[in-house]
Amino acid sequence: MERFSKLLKGKFAFGCMRMQCREDGGIDMDNFRAMVDCYLDAGFNYFDTAHVYFDGKSELALREGLTSRYPRESYVLTNKLSSPCFEKEEEIRPLFETQLAACGVEYFDFYLIHSVFDGNYEKFTNCRAFEIVQELKAEGKVKHVGMSFHDSPEFLDRVLTEHPEIEVVQIQFNYLDLDDPNVQSQGCLDVCRKHDKPVFVMEPVKGGGLVFLPDAALETLNALHEGSPAEIALRFAAEQEQVVMVLSGMTTLDQVRENVAFMKDAKPLSDAAHEAIRTVRGMIRALPLVACTGCRYCTEGCPMQINIPGIFRCVNDRIKFPNRPNSRYGWVTKNGGKASDCIECGACEEICPQHLPIRDLLKQAAEQFE
Repeated sequence: MERFSKLLKGKFAFGCMRMQCREDGGIDMDNFRAMVDCYLDAGFNYFDTAHVYFDGKSELALREGLTSRYPRESYVLTNKLSSPCFEKEEEIRPLFETQLAACGVEYFDFYLIHSVFDGNYEKFTNCRAFEIVQELKAEGKVKHVGMSFHDSPEFLDRVLTEHPEIEVVQIQFNYLDLDDPNVQSQGCLDVCRKHDKPVFVMEPVKGGGLVFLPDAALETLNALHEGSPAEIALRFAAEQEQVVMVLSGMTTLDQVRENVAFMKDAKPLSDAAHEAIRTVRGMIRALPLVACTGCRYCTEGCPMQINIPGIFRCVNDRIKFPNRPNSRYGWVTKNGGKASDCIECGACEEICPQHLPIRDLLKQAAEQFE
């Protein structure tokens, strides 16, 4: 796991999927520049984006907030090849060049085949995506190649067997999803260990789901005095063998300040903390929560502009906090479609990394809130 030790500073990455937006939908650049400065000043250097994040605005924000303001050697930049962004082999290289230009760089330190699962693997294969990325590496436009993954350990084993050239694997990993049948984080981590692949972790706090906890779960973690729920979740991911980087999709400057403070010297959790985590896991699993991480992949192609993650957050808040007022639904839907506006086209379900039955869940949300 020492192969990236000279490149990566620290074990904590800045994920650029959850940037703060203005009311007009643009990125709040004043906020983002301040976040970038705080993160780099703390001694970290890894930034992660993708063309599908904010419909390309994430890449442009990185050019304005990072790459035009800091020397190239001061940061590590990862981008991704997303299957919705191309339909045939001939479109991959032009897309890649567009990504370089948008980010304002001449090469990417890491370039990942994005969100690989059984439903898009054939497309990546038929379009020679793995081969083209290797060609880009040979040309010096990519320094390291990898993939992000959302499927079973068995399928991950197949992909890594067929593509031993993959240098790093990004997987969803957090203490709630260890043996969740839809995620199987531990199993995927074990497969990466089997193939000796360094692991980058995404969703360590499950899109905020491990931060905004039910009261009883929050009391259990607070009693440890080992940090906030976010700190405990991030440290849990960071202490795993094989893990070399933990990503956090931060939105505010306060989040950056809090996270870099404890990730500078992230210590392993105590035995008592691991016992508390097992208790909290049981508490959360007893609730019928929607397993949405708020990645927003589903919203980009929604013809009705439904804020699907926002609606699911309302559903989960009602379940986790039954005695609190829940009036967010009107705010969440004021600039887009309501749950009942879904036309059941299924585009959201095709791209959902969690493989959620979104159409049925929206019907249930409409019954609850409308």
